[in-house]
This record gives sequence, structure tokens and C-alpha cells, in this order.
Amino acid sequence: MGDEVHRVQETRRTGLIHVHVEPEPVHRAGSLQWAGFAAVAIAAAVADQLTKRVIEGRIGMNESHSVIPGLSITHVQNTGIAFGVLPGRLGIVSVLTAAAVVWMLVHFARSGARHTIFPVALGLLVGGSVSNLADRVRQGHVTDFIHISHWPTFNLADSFIVVGVLLLALALMRIEQPRPPAPPPPAGADPGA
Repeated sequence: MGDEVHRVQETRRTGLIHVHVEPEPVHRAGSLQWAGFAAVAIAAAVADQLTKRVIEGRIGMNESHSVIPGLSITHVQNTGIAFGVLPGRLGIVSVLTAAAVVWMLVHFARSGARHTIFPVALGLLVGGSVSNLADRVRQGHVTDFIHISHWPTFNLADSFIVVGVLLLALALMRIEQPRPPAPPPPAGADPGA
């Protein structure tokens, strides 16, 4: 045993590189991340549902009220996904949305602790997606009401989804930035020490 230790020390002194591979850090979501994620997702879904019910109860179909120049509240129904894409394809849209929600939950379970913004970003994405999916399944459409000039009418859930995607992209870009290389050891330092 003593001879083996001596040989390893001699090998290190000859200039051979000893590579120590760090294990991949675990980024699984813990209870704190799950609590944050759930709080954001529930808040997003509730806010979206409340605003849609207010619009449906107080503004007639296709009725529009100007808020400021370029922004109005316009009550419309959307049978597609965000911003009117894939209109009339309830089955496909519902399946795609459900699959996306499942994928986001699995992704969050595996890497929810990877960045502090993940619970917020994925909470917004899931909350908005689930709220719109619930409307499609229950009513066959979603209620859209935010109209900005030269842009399709949308709702809060659509806004939450877009903001969630942007936050997720920013977090991933920060994570993927290359780390600066480690400085070389000082001259004359003993690599075996």
C-alpha cells in the first residue's frame, strides 16, 4: 500500500495530469422550488380566469372599448392557440397543450433548482397553459380581450406564457455561458500537494 501511494506521488511530480471529474450537480426541484412553482402557476391561472369571467359578464361579443390610443378591450372568442394560431382545431390544440404541460412538469422535476428563476418561468408557462386548456375543454374556445393595434387579440394567459418563455430563455442563456478557465497554478507549486 505504501509503495502504491509513493508511485502515485512520483507520477504527479513527473508532470502527468491527474484528472478529477466532478459529478454532474443535481438540480432536481426541492420542496421550496415546488412551492414557488405552484404559487405562481395558481396565481396566473386564477388571474386569467377572473379577467375572462369579468369580460364575458360585462362586455358583449365583439364589443370594443378603447383604453388608450392603440390599446382596447375587445371581447372575442378564439378556437386556436395563442394569438389565433390553428383556429378550429380544438382536439389538436388540446393534445399539444396537455403534452407541453406534462413535459414542463417533468422538466421542472428534473431541473427546477438549476436557476432561481425556473419556478417563476415554468409557473407562468404552466398556469397560462392550463387556464387556456381548461377553457378549450369546457367551452370549446378561450376568451381573448386585450387588443393592441396591429396585433391579434390575446388574454392574460397568453401574456403569462410569453413572459414565461422569455424568462426561461434568459435563465438558460445565463446558465449556458462558458465559465472562465481556472487560473494556472503558481510557478513552483507542488501539483501533488
